[in-house]
Amino acid sequence: MRNIIEEMQNLDPNNPGLWPAPFQIGLCMLVMAGLIWAGWHFHLSDQRDTLSNEVAREDTLKGEFERKQIRSANLDALKDQMLEMEQSFGDMLRQLPNRTEIAGLIVDVSQTGLSAGLEFELFQPQAEQPAEFYARLPISIRVSGSYHEFGEFVSGLAQLPRIVTTHDISIQRAQGAEDLTMSATAMTYRALGESE
Repeated sequence: MRNIIEEMQNLDPNNPGLWPAPFQIGLCMLVMAGLIWAGWHFHLSDQRDTLSNEVAREDTLKGEFERKQIRSANLDALKDQMLEMEQSFGDMLRQLPNRTEIAGLIVDVSQTGLSAGLEFELFQPQAEQPAEFYARLPISIRVSGSYHEFGEFVSGLAQLPRIVTTHDISIQRAQGAEDLTMSATAMTYRALGESE
């Protein structure tokens, strides 16, 4: 052991080619181990980080793929549903009166009230309220009659061939009066034309 230590002390660091073979091999192995460690530490650690990022990205892409695959598998059913909705929407639009049918619809609303036995105190169409593809036409109504006549009137409005809804219903009995008074807003809708 002492021999080896003495030999190591006598080695010329400027001329490793003259060193004994076991020291040259040891030095080569030490340099090679250092290079391997440096390559692993600096190059492969970056590669490991990239790999873990790509694995996480793969999971995200798999989830996205599965969602898109489910949607594409249901595409035909969704197309059929869309056609059905468009047809239903068209049917609903046809239930909305056009500008020329509004006057007739207003007459239908008043006739429905009269046929229910109600007495009109107020029947006042308001200004149109445009929306995206239709316009609302509110009609302020105040009628007097019995509770059952009010029910018949509202039921008659629901049975009209065009859409009429009732809003802001208020029923009161005036002091000393036998009949009830109902205030409401009958809302009808009109399909907007292409130019509107």
